[in-house]
Amino acid sequence: MIVKILMLVIFFSVMIGVGFYCHSHATDVDGFVLGGRSVGPWLSAFAYGTSYFSAVIFVGYAGQFGWKYGIASTWIGLGNAFLGSMLAWRVLGRRTRVMTQHLDSATMPEFFGSRFQSEPLKIAASFIVFIFMIPYTASLYNGLSRLFGMAFSIDYTVCIFVMAILTGIYVIAGGYMATAINDFIQGIIMLFGIGAVVVAVLRVNGGFLSSLDGLARITDETVSSTPGIFASFFGPDPVNLVGVVILTSLGTWGLPQMVQKFYAIKSEKSITKGTIISTLFAIVVAGGCYFLGGFGRLFSNVINIEEGGYDSIIPAMLSSLSPFLIGLVVILVLSASMSTLSSLVMTSASTLTIDVIKGSIVKKMDDKKQVLVIRILIVVFIAISVVLAIVQYKSSVTFIAQLMGVSWGAMAGAFLAPFLYGLYWKRTSKWGCMASFIFGAGFMIYNMLFRSTLPKLLQSPINAGAFTMLAGLVIVPVFSLITKKPDDKFVEETFSCYDKKIEVHVTSSLED
Repeated sequence: MIVKILMLVIFFSVMIGVGFYCHSHATDVDGFVLGGRSVGPWLSAFAYGTSYFSAVIFVGYAGQFGWKYGIASTWIGLGNAFLGSMLAWRVLGRRTRVMTQHLDSATMPEFFGSRFQSEPLKIAASFIVFIFMIPYTASLYNGLSRLFGMAFSIDYTVCIFVMAILTGIYVIAGGYMATAINDFIQGIIMLFGIGAVVVAVLRVNGGFLSSLDGLARITDETVSSTPGIFASFFGPDPVNLVGVVILTSLGTWGLPQMVQKFYAIKSEKSITKGTIISTLFAIVVAGGCYFLGGFGRLFSNVINIEEGGYDSIIPAMLSSLSPFLIGLVVILVLSASMSTLSSLVMTSASTLTIDVIKGSIVKKMDDKKQVLVIRILIVVFIAISVVLAIVQYKSSVTFIAQLMGVSWGAMAGAFLAPFLYGLYWKRTSKWGCMASFIFGAGFMIYNMLFRSTLPKLLQSPINAGAFTMLAGLVIVPVFSLITKKPDDKFVEETFSCYDKKIEVHVTSSLED
């Protein structure tokens, strides 16, 4: 117990110390929200990766999908690495950095408002973020309850308050730069932690080959009658597995807290290095999480799905580890959750301040007032998420959990297509953008309220979210082509930011 407590004290001390160290970088909006657009490749890549993977992934998704698909759930982690990280950096990174700086936009709603010359679009995007970000934030605490209960026998409410207060301190003190540096530290912990945990858990059953052999001998007639299905290449349900891969991988392209990491990139070299680092990070962390979850059925003798749900799988797998490894797991999940929480509250607070309060409610706000309001709203958002998490835990309310389940699909379904087309296609119109907003958010709300009326494949929030993202890629161009064409002069001026000539070394580009 002393070892575990000491590890936590050191971890929290470093996080808070970094927050106050970065206070000087957080004096204006650009510095507080984007780190002055001067964040290097390692910090950018780790900030992207740690915001991507939280306790929801490690405890919830890894346990649930590992149980359902067996070792094939590893495909989800690989999809996260190559589609959600590598391809996202290659397709979005450079153009996002250039155009958002050209339009002087610090948030995704502000980008939509400036790119499509529409104040209603900016307001609509802000409300979508506000509505669906808070329950997503509240869900981050869920994975901690069982792990802290297992390691320290501490009440869930205490865990929530400690995590929320400490995260709030370093985010409010140091802004984006503090979150980026802490994300790097937390990312290192996650890399070493997941590697050590995977090895330790597999050793419980005699190593990798013995564990794989044991998994191949498990049968579940309610899932499949095929022998060895949980140790097979694509698992018992490849169709729904693809839906999970699409939602959790392509979804990052439309999530404000993820895309905003590209706004702050320092240079071209940062994009190249960041792509590699982010991909490797995702292979280890996401691939390791889902790979570990794939062996969950080997621990069925200590897991009661009916009583504890899927969230009980990973904690049960870890319960027999040494005190040091359990302490490492707790810090690993704390790192994953705090990094994502800091990113979410920063995105929510900055969006509401810059895109709704500034100009619409308060006509004139200088930089100092905006930073002050953002800091106050960070406290408000963290407080609301704490209340929601406690209400969900203490009562039988299921609405919050349902809303959290559709939040990722709603935001990505609404934003992915118009953001992507807005960076690449001059003909993209504000009406195509609005149509995507309405369909993406509307379909996911409908899925939550009237799920039984949908076709069986789309009753799953996972598949519904994947469907909204893919549908948006069709909706935006269709509505853009049948509605009024954007102003040619404005569009040409906007896209001129890509035509600026720069000189580079021959190591970067060969001469013609």
